[in-house]
Amino acid sequence: MSLLKQNLKSILDSRRRLYDEVDDWFAMCLQAGGTSLACRGGCSSCCRGLFDITLLDAWVLKDAVAALPETTRLQVLGRCRPRLVELRKRWPELKNPYLLNALPDMSWQEMPEEDLTACPLLDEQGYCLVYAARPLTCRLHGLPNVDVSGEDFDGTVCTLHPGDPASLTDDILRWRFREIFTREIELFGHFTRELTGRSWDELDTFIPLAVVADYDKLDWRRLQI
Repeated sequence: MSLLKQNLKSILDSRRRLYDEVDDWFAMCLQAGGTSLACRGGCSSCCRGLFDITLLDAWVLKDAVAALPETTRLQVLGRCRPRLVELRKRWPELKNPYLLNALPDMSWQEMPEEDLTACPLLDEQGYCLVYAARPLTCRLHGLPNVDVSGEDFDGTVCTLHPGDPASLTDDILRWRFREIFTREIELFGHFTRELTGRSWDELDTFIPLAVVADYDKLDWRRLQI
C-alpha cells in the first residue's frame, strides 16, 4: 500500500468512527421519540433534489458505488448522467472533478427546493444503496441540531414527524454538535492535505456529480480552484 493510500485509509477510518457516533445519537433520538418521529428505513422523503457534500464524503461514496453489483452500478450511473448534462447547461465550465467551488458564482449553495428528483442512490423501495457510506448531511437530516451549549445549528426538521422532535428531553436532543463539526472540519483538512498537498476549507460537489467523476484521471497535486 502506498503511503498516500495508507494515510488516506487512516483518515477514512477516523471518518467512519466519527459518523458512527452521529448514527448512535440519531438512533437514540428515534428510540426515545418512538411513534412521534417518522424517520425509518426506506423513508426517502428527504432524499430529493441537489445538495452539496464534501469531497471527503464524495470520495467514500465513489468507492461504495464502485463496489455495487455491475447492473446496479450501471443503473445508478444512468440516473446520474442526465443530471450532469442538466448542470452543464447551467454551468458550461463544469468539468471533472466537478467541484462546485470552481464555478463563477455561488448559486449552487441555494438549489431549488421544489426539485423533487430522487437521489440516484436510492433503490426502487426507497432504500439507500450505499447507506453505510452516506454523507454526514444525510445522517443528520430530519432532526434539530442543537448543541449541548444550546447553540442551534439549524438542522433540517422533517415535516412528516407526527410529533415535535424538539419535545425530546434536553439530555437526548442536545448533543455535541460543535465538537462533531469541528472534528469533521479537521478531518477534511487532513484529507485534502494528503490528497492535494494543501489544506482546503471547502471542496464541494453534488452526489450525481461525484458518481460520474473520474478521480483517477486527476493530478490532485495540481488542483486549482
